[in-house]
Amino acid sequence: MPTIRLNLCDYAVLFGYFGLILAIGLRVRRRMVSSSEYFQAGRSMPAVITGIAFVAANSGALEIMGMVSLSAKYGARASHFYWLGAIPAMLFLGLFMMPIYYVSKARSVPEFLKLRYNEPTRALNALSFAILMILTSGISLYAMAIILHSFLGWKFATSVVLAAVFVFIYVALGGLTATIYNEVLQFALIVLGLAPLIWFLLRDAGGLANLRAQMPNNLGHNWQGLHFFHPFGSQMDIFGLVFGLGAVLGCGYWCTDFLLIQRALAARSPRAASQTPLVAAGIKLFFPALVVLPGLAAMVLIPHGLALRYDLALPTLLTRYYGHGLLGLGIVAMLSSFMSGMAGNITAFNTVWTYDIYQAYLVKAKPDQHYIRMGRAATLFATFISIGTAYIALRFNSLMDYVQLLFSFFNAPLFATFLLGMFTTWATPQGGFWGLLAGTVASLLHHLAYSIGLLPYGSDMSANFYGAIFGCTVCLIVTIGVSAFTQRKSAADLEGIVYSRHNSDASQALSGLWTIAAVIALICLALNIWWR
Repeated sequence: MPTIRLNLCDYAVLFGYFGLILAIGLRVRRRMVSSSEYFQAGRSMPAVITGIAFVAANSGALEIMGMVSLSAKYGARASHFYWLGAIPAMLFLGLFMMPIYYVSKARSVPEFLKLRYNEPTRALNALSFAILMILTSGISLYAMAIILHSFLGWKFATSVVLAAVFVFIYVALGGLTATIYNEVLQFALIVLGLAPLIWFLLRDAGGLANLRAQMPNNLGHNWQGLHFFHPFGSQMDIFGLVFGLGAVLGCGYWCTDFLLIQRALAARSPRAASQTPLVAAGIKLFFPALVVLPGLAAMVLIPHGLALRYDLALPTLLTRYYGHGLLGLGIVAMLSSFMSGMAGNITAFNTVWTYDIYQAYLVKAKPDQHYIRMGRAATLFATFISIGTAYIALRFNSLMDYVQLLFSFFNAPLFATFLLGMFTTWATPQGGFWGLLAGTVASLLHHLAYSIGLLPYGSDMSANFYGAIFGCTVCLIVTIGVSAFTQRKSAADLEGIVYSRHNSDASQALSGLWTIAAVIALICLALNIWWR
């Protein structure tokens, strides 16, 4: 893809955006008087703000460049990552899990695991989550570097470092509050920056129906042409999608990933916390229009040259369709998404590091300001390490393949641990720890077997789906087996942190929300039928 020259209008939009996000960090800095403000936004945010931030935290490199590249590679079946892999999980989180998360007073997902299981389970999850956040933060830096290289001609290393510096400054200054407000701004810019592209693409393709008709091998449909069970001979199959993506990877990400849970925990009440994923689900229903359609258009309009680097699909389309001024807005939209994703990863990392590793095991009982300083130091460390992990993403020709691989390692087994921990009283502390460890190791071994050719899946994504199923299943079996021979926690210890023993505050949070969830579910089902 050739480098193009931006004009003063493009640069004005670009540098105006960078100035605005730094101004937000400086503005919010004066409110950072306690660790609760810095790491939890004081639990004072309204549901609308946390709901948009919930979506925006997911709308990073994984969502924008990743989903466009995924749909350019796999076609309309990328919509399954929304209508199968996201919406059901978000509804489950809002109706069943979020009230318990919030009322438990846990400051993080690892801290909840300590309350439900024990300290070793907390430590294992904290360490694995910290690694995941550093790796996914590197993905966002990689994506930003691709954009800056494509449009400005900057070297990869220069682009990575510059993007990292801007994210570090506003996260270090304003903590989670600044991150959430910037996420709301970035989400608006993402929509404004990409919406014109959809109009241009549909105009040139002759409408949506004509675009789908030009797709090869049923790739214009999300269900047609799929085998029920054919993991070694097709890119995707129904069993892998329903169980691997929908039941395991989707729920593992949306229901247990602290990057997302942290936004809901910043809400001002249990009800607002439960509303957060429902607000996000309503927005996510229609997000494929922004990120799947460009990938389908890229498959038709620029079929040659994508096979080696699907991640260039979106930059190539913007170069083709956007003139000066609008091009600046398009670049800002992409940079917004990547910075949103990286900032979310960094704030989640510094919270888990400070609360669940540093304060829990290394330096206890220090003044509040000490932990704020440690959080800022952790932000600097995470930013620096993320620069290195950005180079790992270069090994993959589609970001979403890489992201789902990471989720199959860390989130898929964790969902099994939460499922048994929140919805049974008999899962024991020892069962939780050994199940989570065994499931994580099983997922890693599954990927190793695929890498050396012992498991010849039809695609990298299919391997990720079945790796997630394998890791989750192993976690369930080991947790159940160990729990059968070890001591369970008392009923008093489980009060408020198990679904059958949650208190009235959690129940009241759901008043009226079931109707909203039912409407969202029906719309999701209708979209699946229409796009089939």
